[in-house]
Amino acid sequence: MPAVQVGGADLGEEVYFGLPISVDLEANARQVVEPGTVCIWVQGHSMALPFGPTPIAEGTECKMVTPVNMLGWLEGDARVLAKVRDGDPIEVHLINGARG
Repeated sequence: MPAVQVGGADLGEEVYFGLPISVDLEANARQVVEPGTVCIWVQGHSMALPFGPTPIAEGTECKMVTPVNMLGWLEGDARVLAKVRDGDPIEVHLINGARG
């Protein structure tokens, strides 16, 4: 799978960016996810990468604005996303393998 390159936007401790996708919400979609979860925000046609508390969080959780599909996990420390600013280029690659 080729890399996806886009300009990111930050929202609290979450980076998200639009993608030209249209998918259905999966049965296991969740609104609260772990930091570093790669999420598909179905309603927003976007990928979301939470790395800490989001604006609607209760405490330190990563609470998304609506339930999201969980696509996978970031490799390494998700806190590096704190350096991303609106419009920064982001490159996403698919790496097969188990989390751990």
